[in-house]
Amino acid sequence: MKKDAKIYVAGHRGLVGSAIVKNLEAKGYTNLLMRTHAELDLTDQQQVAAFFAAEKPEYVFLAAAKVGGIVANNTYRAEFIYENLQIQNNVIHQSYLNGVKKLMFLGSTCIYPKNAPQPMPEDCLLTDTLEYTNEPYAIAKIAGIKMCESYNLQYGTNYISVMPTNLYGPNDNFDLEKSHVLPALIRKIHCAKLLNEGRDDELVKDLGVDNIDEAKAYLARYGVDGDHVEIWGTGKPMREFLWSEDMADACVFLMENRDFKDTYTLAKGVNTTCTPNAPKSPEIRNTHINIGTGEDVSIKELAETIKKIVGFKGELYFNSEKPDGTMKKLTDVSKLHALGWRHSVELGEGIKMIYEWYIGSGR
Repeated sequence: MKKDAKIYVAGHRGLVGSAIVKNLEAKGYTNLLMRTHAELDLTDQQQVAAFFAAEKPEYVFLAAAKVGGIVANNTYRAEFIYENLQIQNNVIHQSYLNGVKKLMFLGSTCIYPKNAPQPMPEDCLLTDTLEYTNEPYAIAKIAGIKMCESYNLQYGTNYISVMPTNLYGPNDNFDLEKSHVLPALIRKIHCAKLLNEGRDDELVKDLGVDNIDEAKAYLARYGVDGDHVEIWGTGKPMREFLWSEDMADACVFLMENRDFKDTYTLAKGVNTTCTPNAPKSPEIRNTHINIGTGEDVSIKELAETIKKIVGFKGELYFNSEKPDGTMKKLTDVSKLHALGWRHSVELGEGIKMIYEWYIGSGR
């Protein structure tokens, strides 16, 4: 990509999209296209068609999506499949019609079967049943992968699909009801620390409530007081986490240095756990790329690390009567490594950085 190439980042305000913009700007790219949802509704076919016809982007990062945690995925199943399919269909098809040179589609490792082998290689896609709670979202993302593959094979386009593991970083969602586990733990433990140290004004400001009694009542709903933080489950499940700016770096690296053909040629010899006896045929599939660290940590160890970094003096309570969820979700990143990229931010360093960002964000 030339430094003055017109690059459209869809979803530039989100966790990954904002990190991609930051990475591109740091590398000297000067012609970035960005639109808010109010300016461009990506689920609207006519709006997207008009945007592409007018702006003619040369490169596209498709980081826009309807996302949420387990409760949101399971509650708003229709919205998650409809809106994500609409966004993908519109952006990918208009990229083809308007001659986009390269597109990157961002998905999620929830595309893999519920009982996929660990770590999860790319060739496990569509080999078994999906996790029920996020099945509509996963199916939409699988459709996006197959749409990119199909356009590449039929029309000769150059679209790459990447599947990130659990991400965290600047502009993350810290809402205690809707956030994922790492930002939720940071906020719960930070709030418990403020209570423990009698920093009532800071706590009231953080939660956006009127007084300390309201703050205490709100936190009690999530098992938080000045001496204890409740965490659902036994703490034994293992999870993998990737710093969002590492994810962005991987995306930009692949856009700068790799093409669709590399996703099934340069990556030969990677893990084929799910299809060890795959036929030697011209079939091209599973060209998507896992983006992760290939390392995981228990929820208990994660919580203890956050507690130490935050400086909370109270206790962590693991409520074993609450569900653990899937016990292990680790990505196989041998394909990513074969393509030439590895993560640089380790989890402990990343937690320190995101905590500093959180307390400095004006909450």
